Amino acid sequence: MEALLLSRWQFAITTVYHFLFVPVTLGLSIFTALLETWYVNCGSYEGRIKLKKLVKFFGTLFLINFTMGVVTGIVQEFHFGMNWSEYARFMGDIFGAPLALEALTAFFLESTFLGIWIFGWDKLSEAKHCACIWLVAFGSNLSAFWILVANSFMQHPVGYSIEGGRAVMSDFIELVTNPYVCGEYAHALFAGLSTGGFIAIAVCAWKILNDEQSRESFISVMKLATVYTMIGLLGVLGSGHFHAQRLNDLNPMKLASFEALWHTEDPAPFAVVADINRADRKNDFEITVPYMFTIMVHNSFSGEVRGINDLQAEAVKKYGSGNYIPDVKGMFWSFRTMIGVGGLMMLVAFLTFMLVNFTKIMNHKCWLRLLPFLAPLPFIANSVGWYIVEAGRQPWIVVGLQKTAQAVSPNLTAGEVWLSMIGFTVVYLLLAMLALFAAISFIRRTHVTEKEG
Repeated sequence: MEALLLSRWQFAITTVYHFLFVPVTLGLSIFTALLETWYVNCGSYEGRIKLKKLVKFFGTLFLINFTMGVVTGIVQEFHFGMNWSEYARFMGDIFGAPLALEALTAFFLESTFLGIWIFGWDKLSEAKHCACIWLVAFGSNLSAFWILVANSFMQHPVGYSIEGGRAVMSDFIELVTNPYVCGEYAHALFAGLSTGGFIAIAVCAWKILNDEQSRESFISVMKLATVYTMIGLLGVLGSGHFHAQRLNDLNPMKLASFEALWHTEDPAPFAVVADINRADRKNDFEITVPYMFTIMVHNSFSGEVRGINDLQAEAVKKYGSGNYIPDVKGMFWSFRTMIGVGGLMMLVAFLTFMLVNFTKIMNHKCWLRLLPFLAPLPFIANSVGWYIVEAGRQPWIVVGLQKTAQAVSPNLTAGEVWLSMIGFTVVYLLLAMLALFAAISFIRRTHVTEKEG
C-alpha cells in the first residue's frame, strides 16, 4: 500500500475519531448552559439544590468529552505538516488564517472561561457564573465555525488568487461569507444539538431506571432533553435540505452522487434503493420515486438536475483527462444511512417525549432499558455525514485547484505512515476506553438529591 492511500486512511481514522467528540461538545455545552440558566432562575430552594447538582453532573460529562476533543483535535494539525506538506505549501496562506483565528478567538475563549466556570462556583455571582458557561458554549461553536470556513474553501474555493504556484488569500470577507459555510455550519450546529440531547436522554433513562434517589431529577431533565433533541433534529433536516439545494450550484457532482443520478434528468427521480454499477456508470437496478429529486432540489415539479456522466465530461473539458467521480456507492448508501438514522432518532425522541410527559415513565421499563443502547445512533449519523462531506469532493483536496494525489508529502514512505497510524490508533483506543470508563463510573456513582453537598 502506497503512502498516499495510507495517508488517506490515517487522516480518515483520526478525523472520524475526533468528530465523535465535536458534536457532543457543541450540543452538550449549550445544554449545560440551559440547565444553569434554569438553576439561576429557579425560585424553589429544593429545586435549586437539585438543579445545581444537575448542572455539575452534565458539566462533568461535557468536560470529559471536551478533553478528548482537544487531545484528538491537536493531532489533526500534525497531519498537514507530516502527511500533506504539498497541501500545506499550496494552501497554507488561506487555510492557516481560519485555523489561527480558531485558536485566538474561540479556543482561548472557551478554555479561559471553562477554567473560570470550573473553579468559580463559590467565587462568582450566579449570573456571572452562568455567563461563563454561555461563553464556553459560544466559544465551542465559534471554533466549529472557523474550522468549517477552512473546510468550505476546500469544497468551494472563493476569495483567492494563484501567485507563484500557491493559492493566496485575496479577500478575507469573501472567504468568511462563502455560501458553502452557511449550510455546513448550520448542519453541524443542529447535529450538535441533537447529539448532545440524545446523549442526555440515554443518560437520563439509565438514571431513572437504576438510581431511585435521583429519579425525579432526571425525569425533569429528560423532559428538557427530548424537546432539545427534536429541535436539533428538525434543524438538521431543514439545514440539510437548504444545503443540498445550494449544492446544485456549488458542487453538483456531490449532489448527483447522493442519488447515483448518472444522467441529467428533468424531472429527476429519487432512488430509494439502487444496484450501482460504477464500472459501466449506471444503475443495474433501482426503485425510484418520480419527480422527488427535482422537488427536493428546486421546490418544483420541474427543474433539471445534472447527472454524473455529464458532469464528468464537463470536468474533463475543464481540467483535463482523469476520473472526477467520487465513490458513488459509498455516497449513496451513506446518505441513506444518515437519513435513516436521523429519522429513527426523531422517532425515539418523540416517543420518549410522549412517555415522559403524558404517562408514568417508570411503567415503561423496557423502553428505559433500551434507550442507553441507542446512544450510538447520533455518532453513526455524524460519522457517515462527515464521510459524505469529505468523500464527495474527491478526487480533489481543494475542488478545482489541487487533487488529493498532488497534496501528499513527497518524501513520505509507506512504512512511516504505517508506524504512526498504528501508534495513533492504539493510543486513541486506549483513550476512548479510559474516557468511557470515566464517564460511566461518574454516572453510576453520582446522585442528584435535594440534600446539600
